[in-house]
Amino acid sequence: MLGRPITRVLCSASTSLRYDALALAVLTPLSQAEASVVAREYGLGELVRIEGIPAGSVNSNFRLIASNGTYFLRIYEEQGRDGAVEEGELLLRLAAAGVATPRPLTRADGGVIGTAAGKPIAVFPWREGVHRCQAGVTARDARRVGEALASVHRAGANEARGEGRFRYEDLLARLDVIAGARDATLAAQAPILRAKLDTWTNARDASLPRGLIHGDLFRDNVLWDDAGAIAALLDFESASGGVLAYDLMVTVLAWCFGDSLDRALASAMIDGYESVRPLTREERRGLVAEGCAAAIRFTITRITDYAMRVSDQPRVVKEWRRFAARLAALEAIERL
Repeated sequence: MLGRPITRVLCSASTSLRYDALALAVLTPLSQAEASVVAREYGLGELVRIEGIPAGSVNSNFRLIASNGTYFLRIYEEQGRDGAVEEGELLLRLAAAGVATPRPLTRADGGVIGTAAGKPIAVFPWREGVHRCQAGVTARDARRVGEALASVHRAGANEARGEGRFRYEDLLARLDVIAGARDATLAAQAPILRAKLDTWTNARDASLPRGLIHGDLFRDNVLWDDAGAIAALLDFESASGGVLAYDLMVTVLAWCFGDSLDRALASAMIDGYESVRPLTREERRGLVAEGCAAAIRFTITRITDYAMRVSDQPRVVKEWRRFAARLAALEAIERL
């Protein structure tokens, strides 16, 4: 599991964004003494240095440099200990099944979740690599991401997990928050999005196959090595039970849109997915509805989590209008 420094990189078709890891926030400070305790508990050797990774909005993340190597330390800000333990154990099972996700390190007591600053923590090996910028995504990249997502779905076939934090009822509650926004532009989106949520929820096929979904396989959650292979899939915090075709369409929305839908990228991603897990006829027919449901979900959550959130911490701000535009683009086509 990884973290990335705050940096601004110009993106073109011939470049990738080089990071050491995934960006999230430093919301809870960690002292040198506390980090030394963590290093001992996880068998990392003597602490040399700990560096906060100041970006994002969800968890607190650090690069921990010790005598035995360099590691990624996460403090779970929103999940309680039970949720962190569940995620850590899931990552162990997925890694054992061949999914390209870093294994959380084990403590001296045999567990993977520790405590620091009164909150649950996990420690991962540090992996360097690159994140693709949108202009740098190729058809080969899209195919490999499709293959990797299908590997998660296959490996998670027997995972029993709840639906997570973005059920229909959860999104309705967020729409109530948006309706009360001080910003009139945001408040005006509530009735529009409520109508679209109802329309596309009703259009979805309730019989489509379900299982473990990543839920957030965006470009900053895939790390690439120098040979162009996937080095790691990151950030399973949003993993839950859900519709597998929905998860595929979340990933299409994240990787295959620039100013408009790139059908060549979308086709490559779906082909790669089907090389590992073929879609049923019903799943194929339902891709547009699943994509619209996904676009509505991210439009709503980006309004509540970014546009409406005021913070004095440095963080990434994700634009909700991008997903509103992707929703409009999908609504204009009949099938992928």
